[in-house]
Amino acid sequence: MILYLNGIFVGLLILANIVAVKLFSIGNGIILPAAVVIYIFTFPIIDVIVEVYGKKEAQRTVKAGLIMQILALLFITITIHLPAAPIFNDQESFQTILNGSFRVIIASLTSYAISQNLDVFVFNKLKTIHGQKKLWLRNNASTMLSQLIDTTIFITIAFYGTMPMAVLVSLILTQYVFKFFASMATTPIVYLLVNLIKRQETVVSVQKEA
Repeated sequence: MILYLNGIFVGLLILANIVAVKLFSIGNGIILPAAVVIYIFTFPIIDVIVEVYGKKEAQRTVKAGLIMQILALLFITITIHLPAAPIFNDQESFQTILNGSFRVIIASLTSYAISQNLDVFVFNKLKTIHGQKKLWLRNNASTMLSQLIDTTIFITIAFYGTMPMAVLVSLILTQYVFKFFASMATTPIVYLLVNLIKRQETVVSVQKEA
């Protein structure tokens, strides 16, 4: 199962980066990047990996995600700069959608590396304290803290100096409130995956012993 979790995690990261240019609105005053809808699911996956497979395995997953994001950036840059065929009329649109600014890319990679590793650290610390109990607490506590750090770092690096401080703070708070409630909503997914994986691991273990 760890291979499937790693594959889903990395796939969600790449997909989130691709759709990041799309903005959507909730009501009249809340504007969010489409990436948040996808990215919020990466934290529960990491929490499941820590819970079932341990801290070191989760750290490897985070590292793999960072490497794949860098590789994706490299290959996207290469494809953008390939000479367009005469019959390809969408080079400008292709470049607009896939070619993020250098500052936003740095913000994304920095916030990812810090927040995901923080999530692993906090979740593991709480598990050391509570053992198998209170999965809901370590899941929500680690994710909510990590999401706050992620949002603050990303928006600060990406947009500081380009807008008034009040707007910057408003962006951070708005995105975090969305992620806060989304994190609580994904708690059942964590329980479901942990239970499924542990049952499967037990079955595999019994089959090996038979």
